[in-house]
Amino acid sequence: MSESTLWWLLAGGAVALELVTGTFYLLMLAVGMVAGAVAAHLGGSVMVQIVVAAVVGGGAVAVWHWKRSKDPQPAAANANRDVQMDIGETVHVQQWNEDATASVKYRGAQWTVELADHETTPQPGLFKVRQLNGNRLVVDKA
Repeated sequence: MSESTLWWLLAGGAVALELVTGTFYLLMLAVGMVAGAVAAHLGGSVMVQIVVAAVVGGGAVAVWHWKRSKDPQPAAANANRDVQMDIGETVHVQQWNEDATASVKYRGAQWTVELADHETTPQPGLFKVRQLNGNRLVVDKA
């Protein structure tokens, strides 16, 4: 079996493993293995093939990792509108309890509401849901 065939088999195995695990990094390493196969086709020695595969694959992983670190991080699940449909909705608080909580009717059920900013004095009115804390709605003044 030729050296290039081994590189192609390794690249195919990495792609198959990537499809099973869902990690994009294995795909970047497979690109490096393809570069190793190309180096083998061009007649490079085993050492040149390994160096080419390592540089291309490692470089692709480093570039992908750098690109992902620049992307904005999603909000935590309890404060992410894509996860919790209540984020951004408004509730009307009639009366606050002494412990800075309130009970409101929202979506056909009673919910406990707490202020996101515990330093503000709670006043009745409209509030916007900022996040969910367990089964409590954490709100800000709307």
